Amino acid sequence: MDKQVVKMWVETARPKTLPLAAASIVMGAALAYWDHKFSWQISLLCLITTLLLQILSNFANDYGDHQKGSDTAERIGPLRGIQHGVISAQQLKKGLIAVILASLFFGFLLIGIAYQSYADLLAFSLLGGLAIIAAITYTVGAKPYGYMGLGDISVLLFFGILGVCGTYYLQAHQLNLMIFLPALATGLFATAVLNINNLRDIEQDKKAGKNTLAVRLGAKNGRIYHCTLLAVGALCYVIFALANFHHLLSFIFLLAYPLLVKHALYVYRSQDPLLLRPMLGQMSMLALLTNLLFSFGLLVG
Repeated sequence: MDKQVVKMWVETARPKTLPLAAASIVMGAALAYWDHKFSWQISLLCLITTLLLQILSNFANDYGDHQKGSDTAERIGPLRGIQHGVISAQQLKKGLIAVILASLFFGFLLIGIAYQSYADLLAFSLLGGLAIIAAITYTVGAKPYGYMGLGDISVLLFFGILGVCGTYYLQAHQLNLMIFLPALATGLFATAVLNINNLRDIEQDKKAGKNTLAVRLGAKNGRIYHCTLLAVGALCYVIFALANFHHLLSFIFLLAYPLLVKHALYVYRSQDPLLLRPMLGQMSMLALLTNLLFSFGLLVG
């Protein structure tokens, strides 16, 4: 396998999305540590499984979009290996299968170590199966939900509620309502990353019949929606902090808020999709930064 092929496989895995996928696990692990329930083995297996699921989603996304003709040379975002012709559809399908098997292996290993009851075993086996199905059917299949504007809900659930609460529960074996605030915030910020992607590709998605939520809302309302995601997410972090933090250093996450405001204003004012291209990476890094700072606040608090 030459360097060009390896490079294209790495591009198809979209390494820039992996830190964001890891953010929900970091948050869940930090909450478990804050509640004196932390397990590094469980946290590590949660991280590996989540990264594999994200890579699976990225592979499936490219495969499905290629099959439906959604990703063409006209797209503003970067072209992947299958669009360059370096990776064939059949090769990418084999890659999908390999990542599915790896996800199943580490997922069952995680559940085998972490479960404390048959209810845990059944529930997390079902959730793991749903996560794999959701990763694939976002763009693959006769009626992919990503083409119906349901991708935002999926990201909110898997990158927020389930990712954070699942990681926390597998260590603490309990849940309380306060945990859902940072889980929701993490999911909303991850959804904002997807929304930037959809706003950037809005014109090409329209032509391809890919009715993302941004396409359904329209560009202007999509930008307002983006600002709303950030505002509600930021508020969730603050509510949790005010109710639970007693150390001034725990509020260090507020340092990221001016950057979030600056980003939101830029997105709101940018009517040309081309201007949003660098905002995808920026939003991903802001989501990760806020999440890490908040997690640090949990550790010191």
